[in-house]
Amino acid sequence: MENRYQTVCEQLRAQPGRWLVTGCAGFIGSNLLEALLQLDQTVVGLDNFATGHRRNLDEVAATVGAERWARFRFIEGDIRDLDTCHEAMVGVERVLHQAALGSVPRSLEDPITSNSVNVSGFLNMLVAARDAKVQSFVYAASSSTYGDHEALPKIEDRIGKPLSPYAVTKYVNELYADVFARAYGLGSTGLRYFNVFGKRQDPNGAYAAVIPKWVAAMIRDEVVVINGDGETSRDFCYVDNAVQANILASLAVKATEHEVYNVAFNQRTTLNQLFDQLVQALRPLDIDYKLEPQHRDFRAGDVRHSQADISKARQQLGYEPQFDVARGIQAAMPWYVRFLG
Repeated sequence: MENRYQTVCEQLRAQPGRWLVTGCAGFIGSNLLEALLQLDQTVVGLDNFATGHRRNLDEVAATVGAERWARFRFIEGDIRDLDTCHEAMVGVERVLHQAALGSVPRSLEDPITSNSVNVSGFLNMLVAARDAKVQSFVYAASSSTYGDHEALPKIEDRIGKPLSPYAVTKYVNELYADVFARAYGLGSTGLRYFNVFGKRQDPNGAYAAVIPKWVAAMIRDEVVVINGDGETSRDFCYVDNAVQANILASLAVKATEHEVYNVAFNQRTTLNQLFDQLVQALRPLDIDYKLEPQHRDFRAGDVRHSQADISKARQQLGYEPQFDVARGIQAAMPWYVRFLG
């Protein structure tokens, strides 16, 4: 519940700790960095700028102020290098591991690099965390792990066969984390993200997420492309919900145990519905988008429908997402308009 999150935040302010956020210059990582610094924590950040951006760090610095920013130490490096992982882990109590190569299409085009970063890099992080004897290890898992299991909503212990190399890598993460909990006593938690969106999500490139990509097109009065008939549905999750889940999970990790939780809102939105909501959210900001979307073929490796059961996270973590897709879009839209225009 919300009170649980408020309680945890108050505990952190009273007893600040030292955290490592990998992928700290990326979308979710920079939002986690901002939240932790606002809670007066000391943070080490690791990123190689493969998909993250220095401008995200600059924005966090401007948001939190000089005094809090002084609690941050940045390491430019790659999780595929074990020595770098060990360096980043020195003195760290809690790890939020977000560094990865996302995107199903990217993994289909280049499975070798996706595996190298998402599996070998992840293993390096587990080894470094074990050696540093950290208190907790929370990592970004993925709803892609559900694969071809069609039943809705998605429940943590019922998964199907992976539909992409990316999905394989994220499932392997869960298997490795479980083994490290059993074999080495490294307690950890995997958070299966469902279509997270919000400020600092990159709209550019072939692998951009749908919401910032569409909003950028709308702001520039360009045609929006929808893969398929638009009735594909997703459980879109505003980034503040994901931040809440990470912080709650980090204080709930138990030694020798590995848990996996869905992180979403438990609400299905079709791409057609999403298109209409984005158009409506832009109007109060003096952007009146009138172009019709262009439909193309369905994308390889994509599942048709996705929706999360979040009861496990609610019961065990006290997770209570505050932003449904409409409220999340409303919260993110001023940032989108300011930075994507």
